[in-house]
Amino acid sequence: MPSDQDSAPSPSSDGHHLATISHEGRFWDVFLEFKDDPGDPSVTRALLCFEPADAAEGEGPARTTTIIVEDSYEMAVQKARGFREEQLQALLRSSLG
Repeated sequence: MPSDQDSAPSPSSDGHHLATISHEGRFWDVFLEFKDDPGDPSVTRALLCFEPADAAEGEGPARTTTIIVEDSYEMAVQKARGFREEQLQALLRSSLG
């Protein structure tokens, strides 16, 4: 018999979970997604993906453009973890248009 956890929708992002924030009465999971740059493999590039916890049918995540450029995966994660909740909310607002 499946548990409630088994029936919960899985996130559409396969990125690194950073935080859960509140914005306009909704909760949003924030993920750090990495983008490869074949022109410069020595640099790590990443963006933020915001997924609503109560997503309606057909509602997808909101994403920033690439906003983090660091020398390594670890440095990119550290940079992203340095964002305050207010900054993440502002980035979400910007991503929602």
